[in-house]
Amino acid sequence: MDEKMKSNLLSSTHWLRLVFMVLFAVILQVAAAVMWVVVILQFLFSLFTGQNNDNLRRLGHSLSVFIFQTWQFLSYNSEEKPYPFQDWPESK
Repeated sequence: MDEKMKSNLLSSTHWLRLVFMVLFAVILQVAAAVMWVVVILQFLFSLFTGQNNDNLRRLGHSLSVFIFQTWQFLSYNSEEKPYPFQDWPESK
C-alpha cells in the first residue's frame, strides 16, 4: 500500500465525513417522509378548498431545498453541510 492511500485511510477527515453522511442519510429519509405528508396535505387542501395552502407551499419549498442540499453533500458536490450547520433554507 502506498503512502498516499495509507494517509487517506488513516485520515480522520474522511471518517468524520462518513459519520456525517450516515447521519444526513437518515435525516434525508425523515425529510422525505415529511415531504410526502406535505404533498398529501396540500393535495387535500386543494381538493377541498380549490386553492393551495401558502404555508404548506412555503414548507414544501424550503424542505425541497434542504433535501437538495443534503443530496449535494452526500454526493460530494458540496462540502457544506446542510441544516443545522447552516441556516434553514428560506422559501420564496
